[in-house]
Amino acid sequence: MANNPSTKKRQREKDLQERRVEKAVLKKQRRDERANREPGAPGIDPDIADIVPGPQPMALEDDA
Repeated sequence: MANNPSTKKRQREKDLQERRVEKAVLKKQRRDERANREPGAPGIDPDIADIVPGPQPMALEDDA
């Protein structure tokens, strides 16, 4: 009876509901992590905090 359209629809809806629950759990985890994160130093952009200006080291070539 796996070919019954209502059975397929019921399974699809169940899968969608499970995915919504999983996404809600992940969203709550991210929100909690963000709330518990220690604040950075004022005036420093965290996206570029670890970038070192100047010449960059040569890339290693593994073609040899």
